[in-house]
Formats: sequence, C-alpha cells, structure tokens
Amino acid sequence: MTEYLNVGKIVNTQGIKGEVRVISTTDFPEERYKKGAVLTLFQEKKAPIELTVKSHRKHKNFDLLSFEGHPSINDVEKYRDGILKVSKEETIELPENEFYYHEIIGAKVVEENGNELGKIKEILSPGANDVWVVQRPKKKDVLLPYIDSVVKTVDLENGVIYVEIPEGLIDDEN
Repeated sequence: MTEYLNVGKIVNTQGIKGEVRVISTTDFPEERYKKGAVLTLFQEKKAPIELTVKSHRKHKNFDLLSFEGHPSINDVEKYRDGILKVSKEETIELPENEFYYHEIIGAKVVEENGNELGKIKEILSPGANDVWVVQRPKKKDVLLPYIDSVVKTVDLENGVIYVEIPEGLIDDEN
C-alpha cells in the first residue's frame, strides 16, 4: 500500500477562478506545487482524488493553487478542509544531516554510553533549530535541541539516534 506525506491543507477558496488557499506543511513548495505536479487530495469519508497543479503563487502566508479541469470556485469549493499529499516515493533526496519528520518520529534515542533515553514523539520548530521531544518511560519528556553538539549520529536504517546530553539538559529532580 502506498504511504503518503502531507504537503498542505486546503483552508479556503480564493476568488472565483478555481484557486484554493493552502496552508503549506512542505519544505519544498516550489517543487510540490509546480505546474504539472500531481497531488492527492484526501477528505473524510471520500476516496482520494488526484489533482494536477495548473498554477501556484504565494499570497501572504498561503500558497494559492489552481488545478487542471477546475476553472471555477464551484469546482473547488468541495475540497475545503482536504489534505493534499504526495506519495512517499516522491520524497526529495535531502542533503546530509537533514531528515523528514516521519524518519525521526518514533526513533529510539540512545546516549553514547548505551543508556536508552526514550523515543522521539514529536518535532517542534520554535526558531533557530528544531527541538526533538523525547518521550521517556515514566519520566518527563526531554526537549532535545537538534544541534551537532547534542545529536551525534542519526542511524535511520536501525531507527536509532545517538546523543550526547549536556549537563543540566535533563532535570529529573522535580
């Protein structure tokens, strides 16, 4: 079965010429929304539909898309709240030390001394660097900054992330 990755959510229509407003969740909007790109629309209780991008432009915080064969607002209104996805096979090869969220979430976190810390449960993007949230058995979550001095090795094949925890990062006293 094909696995899909989210690239955006249709939040509204824009104008009357079949454009939709998308809140994007992809790091590659130029690639995902280029003319001719095929996106799969998922909606609750409906079969997924393939849509071919006809046009893309940025407007404020949105990506505005129109689709082949959908010239009017009436053609796209029904897609509101739908999630646009691409199949996992279409992922773009990332540069070294960059990862897709789905590759990191669920990975085991192990300290360099072999002590298993927990599993990555989510990724936050508060600013300069991402923060990986490590869920620990019967303890508070650990917020791990994704920086070279902390995250030493990411072994995607085995789903293990090796880390060096700086003093004071984990506060288990309270």
